[in-house]
Amino acid sequence: MTEYRLGVDVGGTHTDLVLSNADTGEILIEKVSSTPANPAIAVLDGIGRLMERNISPSDIGFFSHGTTVTTNALLEMKGAPVGLLITDGFRAIQEVQTQARETNQFELKFRRPTPLATQRMTREIKGRIDFAGGEIHPLDEGEIRDAVRGLRDAGAVSFAICYIFSYMNPSHEQRTAEIIRDEYPDAFISLSSDVLPRIREWPRMSTTLLNAYLEPVLARYADNLDTGLDDAAIATPRRFLMQSNGGVMPLSSVSGSGRTVQTLLSGPAAGVQATGYILGDCQGWSHVATMDMGGTSCDIAFIENGKPLEVTEGSIADRRLDVPAFDIATISAGGGTIARLNLSQLLSVGPDSAGAEPGPVCYGQGGTNPTVTDADLVCGYLNPGHLLGGETALDRNGAIAAIERGIATPMNMSVLEAATGIVRLINARMADEIRLQASKKMIELANFTLVPFGGAGPVHAIMVAEDLGIRRVLIPPNPGAFSALGLLCSDIVHDYVRSGIRDLENVAPDHMEQCFLGLERRANEDLAQEGLGDHAREFIRELDLRYAGQGYEIRTPLGRLGATPMNAAGLRGIQEIFHDLHQAQHGHSARDQAIEMVSYRVRVRAPVPKQGLAKIEITDAGPPTPRSRRQITFDGTTLFDAPVYERTDLTGATGATGATGANGATLHGPAIIEQFDSTTVLPPGWRARLDSFANIIAEMEDQP
Repeated sequence: MTEYRLGVDVGGTHTDLVLSNADTGEILIEKVSSTPANPAIAVLDGIGRLMERNISPSDIGFFSHGTTVTTNALLEMKGAPVGLLITDGFRAIQEVQTQARETNQFELKFRRPTPLATQRMTREIKGRIDFAGGEIHPLDEGEIRDAVRGLRDAGAVSFAICYIFSYMNPSHEQRTAEIIRDEYPDAFISLSSDVLPRIREWPRMSTTLLNAYLEPVLARYADNLDTGLDDAAIATPRRFLMQSNGGVMPLSSVSGSGRTVQTLLSGPAAGVQATGYILGDCQGWSHVATMDMGGTSCDIAFIENGKPLEVTEGSIADRRLDVPAFDIATISAGGGTIARLNLSQLLSVGPDSAGAEPGPVCYGQGGTNPTVTDADLVCGYLNPGHLLGGETALDRNGAIAAIERGIATPMNMSVLEAATGIVRLINARMADEIRLQASKKMIELANFTLVPFGGAGPVHAIMVAEDLGIRRVLIPPNPGAFSALGLLCSDIVHDYVRSGIRDLENVAPDHMEQCFLGLERRANEDLAQEGLGDHAREFIRELDLRYAGQGYEIRTPLGRLGATPMNAAGLRGIQEIFHDLHQAQHGHSARDQAIEMVSYRVRVRAPVPKQGLAKIEITDAGPPTPRSRRQITFDGTTLFDAPVYERTDLTGATGATGATGANGATLHGPAIIEQFDSTTVLPPGWRARLDSFANIIAEMEDQP
């Protein structure tokens, strides 16, 4: 019996599905419109369409998906009512936060986001743990019961508990959870000692509040999806959800584990994971900038030395979120991003999007505002009858009318000039964000390859690269479904952290070893609860270190030093690793200064089978015959009669793993390369060829 592995990426406009034959590596792709009201409907619709290809549901032995459910719920403020329990005397933490402003510090009208738990929904609880984990005052259990009853009557369905120094001793939080379950059995409970057991009150409280706010939303979605998969007779117990760190977790562990916040970058993380594994680990592309442009947004990340960059502290929608995650920047730049004239009657694009409903005007679903996709169609980049392999026809006349009415006529310009203005503006926004993020990370873009994916990525990427001075662009074989493919390239990954501040030189090796072993025991317990007790696993140890007196830490991987029990020589080696990291990140080190140990970190990685890759043979055949020709423009005045190729004419198959040979001819721009899930636009001054993995490698022509 053939086993299939299914990856599903739920996007803002389309839901992408990749079904892989575990024996041959061959893949099938489906793309359906997303259903924002209930994203599970689109997932199940896409699965149904795959089953129509003579595939039995019982043959699917692995299911993994990435979703923007929690992200959208936060952005739209559609989470659950939250009750917050905090230590007596610390009511102001949510108001004061860190006193820092995430935006311009000179903004006179600066306001913090609306609290996830208002003061009316906050209760102070008597009881106190000290900095070493000792109990100063016992917990007032009667006060907790009164608080829970009052918050329940006020509408709370989810509770966040964040007591001072609970990361050193979680007993007060754990007892509070027991009381809540006794008083309110149906309540969702998030303990800061589970969600983020590390120092700094506001980041810990903020992350815990986010978990409490979003967990009911994700749990409801997971239940709907689980039920739908059961009804579709997909019986595999291996059902996984992508996390922000590039790993997956079992769908069954969504509720009550404190991991909901780990999914806030679930959608974009899958594409970064695909790049890191497929292009980094398997193909050797060590320095890559990714550009994931879908229907509503563009996600930007970097791969250095073959590995995606990560962060442990960050924010989303101006809310502090301190969990390990890929370092991804998101801007509102997608195919559905709306173009209009601002108050000064100048062209602006975004930030709002037409989304999946009603979508761009050219989709013919009721949209009236011109979008980036409408401009792409008018400029000739998109085939009016080719979207999704010809299943969807695009209304070019409708797009022309919308751009003429909303942009061209008011600005006294031609429709083509207005359309190219929209394209150039959205390209400039993406280029500026890539440039900004590269500057923050001290990355020299000239040494990087730009990798676009998402349905709209290859349309715009080469023009963006030209703006950035990047001379090489790599378009993977199935760019529109690349994120879904990444879900088949991800291991089960869980991260654990525990703070314990002391001078590194005063830490006994045995004490450090016991702290690491404690985190590893918790990881083993979690895997056992998830039905993975016998699964192979790897532990990766890290420390958060800083020079004494510093206000920030550096996440310090121990490498081979963490593979054996800690000893005195290992501690000395850790110091050298930290000095070198500080020098690399900040341009200086202080080798004569004391190092402070702040937190222990353990990552457990349980490997799963990954999507196979196969090289293909490059032939010396001449350029394929164009399927058609189409007039395209890049400046609104000059028209090019561009050849239009089918990507299957180059590879001989839909996906790289199914191809046995490829045409090695070089194509010169301007040209268009179409495929089921995306379109590649090759401007003048660029050439393109296939490599041995069926990637399109586009390079800037040498100027005469």
